[in-house]
Amino acid sequence: MSLHDTMVKHGHTMFRFRSYLPLLIIPPLLIAMKESLWVEQMIGDGIEDAWVFLCFLLSLFGLYVRAITVGHVPGGTSGRNTQSQRAHHLNTTGMYSIVRNPLYLGNFIIILGVLLSIKVWWLVLLGSLVFFIYMERIILAEEKFLADNYGQPYMDWRAKTPAIWPNFALWQKPELPFSAKTVMKREYPGFIAIGAAFFITEFITDVFFEKEKLSEWIIDDIAWPIMLFVILSIGLTLRYLKKKTNFLKVEGR
Repeated sequence: MSLHDTMVKHGHTMFRFRSYLPLLIIPPLLIAMKESLWVEQMIGDGIEDAWVFLCFLLSLFGLYVRAITVGHVPGGTSGRNTQSQRAHHLNTTGMYSIVRNPLYLGNFIIILGVLLSIKVWWLVLLGSLVFFIYMERIILAEEKFLADNYGQPYMDWRAKTPAIWPNFALWQKPELPFSAKTVMKREYPGFIAIGAAFFITEFITDVFFEKEKLSEWIIDDIAWPIMLFVILSIGLTLRYLKKKTNFLKVEGR
């Protein structure tokens, strides 16, 4: 078996477990949290809080990249399925006209925001390296699937469109109008994940490593519990609407 075929095979396996593979970063993340304490002491609480907030906004921007991608695509594409490759339509307009993998770009920006919030350089480097190694294999598996199903039209689009870094000069207007309901239906898990990630990292760093009393932390960092409550309320409401009603249903999406 050639190296390329081996990487494609690994990609299919990683595709099925892609929701869980990021959990491998947890051990080094915990080590980095402990190491970040001296950085916080050096820069002060005010600057540290501002930095974490900017990182939070960066992760939300990653979710925005996903949203403007998902909001213009038809049903059966650009989903969160993990059991098998699926693409009922070849997306080549909108975000897909400037980059072949806009959702993975959005994912990277989301993860980068979380990693940067820890303020430890080697964690950012390690997390980025791991992300691109396993995403490379998943992308190879997806590209083989698309090439087998769409042939020359896919090959022509792939030849001119960058894999990860956008080329804005290639922009083409999306075929479908933006659907906010589609975004709410598909992207609420990512919204919840961002809120939970920042809350948990701040909580563990301050309470477990910095030894701040829980009562004091809740008072000093009340913004994070409030933020998590708001995000969970919105996310769980959207989940209910998706699972129990037709409110978020859009024909063809």
